[in-house]
Amino acid sequence: MAPDLALIGGTGLYRLAGLEDVAEHRVDTPWGRPSDAVVTGNLHGRRLAFLARHGSNHSIAPHQINYRANLDALKQLGAKRVIGINAVGGIREDMGPRVLAVPDQIIDYTHGRITSFCDGSDVAVRHIDFSEPYSASMRNGLIEACRRAEVAIVDGGCYGATQGPRLETRAEIARMKRDGCDLVGMTGMPEAALARELDLDYACLALVANWAAGCGDEAEISLDEIFANLEQATSRIPMILQAMLAA
Repeated sequence: MAPDLALIGGTGLYRLAGLEDVAEHRVDTPWGRPSDAVVTGNLHGRRLAFLARHGSNHSIAPHQINYRANLDALKQLGAKRVIGINAVGGIREDMGPRVLAVPDQIIDYTHGRITSFCDGSDVAVRHIDFSEPYSASMRNGLIEACRRAEVAIVDGGCYGATQGPRLETRAEIARMKRDGCDLVGMTGMPEAALARELDLDYACLALVANWAAGCGDEAEISLDEIFANLEQATSRIPMILQAMLAA
C-alpha cells in the first residue's frame, strides 16, 4: 500500500511516534542503500512512510548522506508527497529558536555532493525548472495544517544550505544574511533538487534549533540548548500531521 505522505526526519527526529501496523523496508536502489530502513505505518487512518536522514543513531554526516538513495527508496515504495524536516539555525529576527518555518527559497553553498540523478553517461540529462524549489501544493498544505492545528508557523524565507558538519563562522553567516538567507542548515540540498528530478511534491518544515553565529543575543551556541529546542519544536509535529492528514 503506497503511503499518503512520506517524511524525512532530520537531527532530533529519528522515529515517528504513534504509527500502527508498522513495517520496515530495506530498499535497494541503483545508487546504494538509503540512510536507514524506511518505516511505514498507519497514523489517523492514513499510511505514512518515515526515513531518518542521518540514520536512526545519527551516524551519517550531512555531506555523506546518500540523498539519491533516500528519495529513490521513498519513490519505490509509492510516495508522491514528501516533507523534509530540517533542523536549522535562525538568521532573520522572527526566526529564533523553537520557531517553525516553511521556506520558499534556497541558496546552495554546499560542495562536492552528488546533486543530480543525471550523472551517468547512459542517463539522459534533465534540466529541471528550479526557480521555485518547493512544491506550492505541499507548502500550502503544511501551512494550512499548522493553522488548523493552531501551531505558529512562519510562511516563507530563504534556506541557506551549508556543507557541515561544523557550524558556520560569524563571517559566513554575515555573508549569507547579505545574500538574503533567513535560515541556515546542512541538509536542504541536494535533497530538494533531487525530489524535483523525481517529480515528487516536496516541501521543507524547518525547525529552528538555535540562532546562527552572530545572530540573536547568544554569545555562543550550546549543543545542549540546541537539542532542548529541537525536542520542543519536534513535539508539535504530531499535531501538524494530524491536521494535514485530516484535510
